[in-house]
Amino acid sequence: MLKEILVIAMAGTLTLGTAFAEQTKDTVTIHAGKTAANNGQEMYATYCAPCHGVDGKGHGPAASALRLLPPDLTVLSKNNNGKFPGSHLMTVLQFGSEMPSHGSAQMPIWGPILGTMNRTNPQEKQLRMSNLSRYLETIQIK
Repeated sequence: MLKEILVIAMAGTLTLGTAFAEQTKDTVTIHAGKTAANNGQEMYATYCAPCHGVDGKGHGPAASALRLLPPDLTVLSKNNNGKFPGSHLMTVLQFGSEMPSHGSAQMPIWGPILGTMNRTNPQEKQLRMSNLSRYLETIQIK
């Protein structure tokens, strides 16, 4: 009986560990399910936190697989003279970034992925990116 419980517990732990972020030699696979289009915090936790961390400071569980740590998303406004760079963030989500920490393909381009979640509502991609951007604006340090 104890042996069965240990096997189940180990299997569950292994499954949870690989479900959050799967890492191979050259890639990190983030298993991201569909989230609510109107919940920026939920989208952040699902799509961004594996690399950027729950707190947005760049220390997520998959960050160690990257060449450089992901940027601290809590200082976007501070690094932009106190103004949140919403339009720049939307561009990064849609098309990727030229930031050295992301390299050429380290950061997934979420725009196309978010745009395929609800093919009957083409505006959903924009709604998702906008709500994710609004959430990131709320975690900016003062």
